[in-house]
Amino acid sequence: MVKRAVFVAEALLAAQRESAAVIAAAERVLAIEPSHEGAWRALMQAYLQRGERGAAMEAYERCSAILAESSGVLPSADTQALLGRIQEWGPMPQPPSELPAGAAGAIVEAAQLGGVLQQKPAASSQPGAPPAPQKPAIRLGVMPFRSLYPGHDDELALGLAEETTTALSRFSWFSLISSTSVAALSGEPREGNSRWRWLDLDALLDGTVQRGGGRIRVTVRLLDMRAAGEVIWTRRFDRPADDLLALQDEIAAETAAQVDPELLLREGRRATSSPPSNPRAYDLLLRAIPAIYRLDQPGFRAAGETLAAAAALDPDYAPVQAWWAYWHLCLVGQGWADDPAAAIVRTGELAERAVALDPSDARALTIAGHVRAFLRHQLQEAFHLHDRALSLNPNLPLAWVFSGMAHSYAGSHEEAIRRIHRARRLSPFDPHGFVFDMALMIPHLARGEYDTVVDLGRRATLLNPTLSSTQKGYLSALGHLGQSEEQVVVRARLLGLEPAFTVSEALLRSPYLCEHDRLLYTQGLRSAGLPE
Repeated sequence: MVKRAVFVAEALLAAQRESAAVIAAAERVLAIEPSHEGAWRALMQAYLQRGERGAAMEAYERCSAILAESSGVLPSADTQALLGRIQEWGPMPQPPSELPAGAAGAIVEAAQLGGVLQQKPAASSQPGAPPAPQKPAIRLGVMPFRSLYPGHDDELALGLAEETTTALSRFSWFSLISSTSVAALSGEPREGNSRWRWLDLDALLDGTVQRGGGRIRVTVRLLDMRAAGEVIWTRRFDRPADDLLALQDEIAAETAAQVDPELLLREGRRATSSPPSNPRAYDLLLRAIPAIYRLDQPGFRAAGETLAAAAALDPDYAPVQAWWAYWHLCLVGQGWADDPAAAIVRTGELAERAVALDPSDARALTIAGHVRAFLRHQLQEAFHLHDRALSLNPNLPLAWVFSGMAHSYAGSHEEAIRRIHRARRLSPFDPHGFVFDMALMIPHLARGEYDTVVDLGRRATLLNPTLSSTQKGYLSALGHLGQSEEQVVVRARLLGLEPAFTVSEALLRSPYLCEHDRLLYTQGLRSAGLPE
């Protein structure tokens, strides 16, 4: 009887074309046979066609949990591959109202084959078509957290892992393997285990939970699975035990925010140290990112050439376009552009192309927003892009920093400080924390809080003395305070980075919209001895 019901439900599913009807039919199959992976994939595909990436990922999580509970197995390679496409590239470029013929055919085959979804070749695989987007190379797994007191706080430990998985899923540059998938292997040794090899993880996140004295301590670790489980990042969180749901949200958000830059830097170093033979655009991008943040001029210019090569290899890869826009933005901000006007135009083109290629990439959106605010002074457009980025990924510190800077440019300095402090709470030991300090200098300078600006300038300079924006705000505050000896040192450092920088140039390039803020900034530079 059950087999007959499944057969009828499969036939109904195979007959559907519109995504709404596919969703309803797939749910009917799953109500009869919850472990039917073909129906799960049809459901994920239908949500994807409607642009509902979050719902598609939730369907995967439900599938994974049911398979783990019912038979202790992981989702199949086909289901994992579909999840990868959902995480990496967002909605597919078909009309949202109905499924394309290829997807409908795949659903028909899924029903006919008893639940094994066989994707038909995409249009991009045909001769003469552009190459399909590259799949990120990093595979990150989240192990269910472990209570140090078995039988106590097990639900909290599981909830922490699930919330952390959800928070990490908002970062699209790596492939995320869910905690329910990894859970099936939690009691098995990793060395020489074929099931662990099948997962092919590059990194693994795990954690422990313990309670005492009305507080909960959570310790989280990031392991490099290609280096025998070497611990590459760890963080301990101590929180009151009075609101467990808020605790899960906070720890998951901060963990995701801090893991992202650690993985970027580590993968960048790994890509740089490996032979450059037959590189992909993704590998070249990883090589360039650390040099962008170091801001050493020869290395920075080499990073621009690397990004150009990556864009030539894959002109439709959105992250390359976004980071190349960011490189151009830094080129202008550092005063290193041979033709600033042309560089500004190019920056805008690249940022807009990145957003067009992947409207769901939060990092690309916030970079595009910063281009609009910092270079073009188009603040309303910048606010829209930053808000969109934060709605997609509220755990991205860069988006909080850039949106805070835009608010300060508009004169909303209190809101700017709140947003930038949000970034610092998410990632208090961020390897690029000097950018946070530089950003905080902008609203504090406009509020006349010169001592605070000087403290921030000193701290940011210790971490990275080559960011010229730091030295500009730092020097202006010193000018207002009349600290002549320190002025000499900072002015020399600034002019070493930008020999042609003057008060007139500062006034021309300042993104402050309020005249009072602009004059306060330039008056400080003038008092500090910067040439007119």
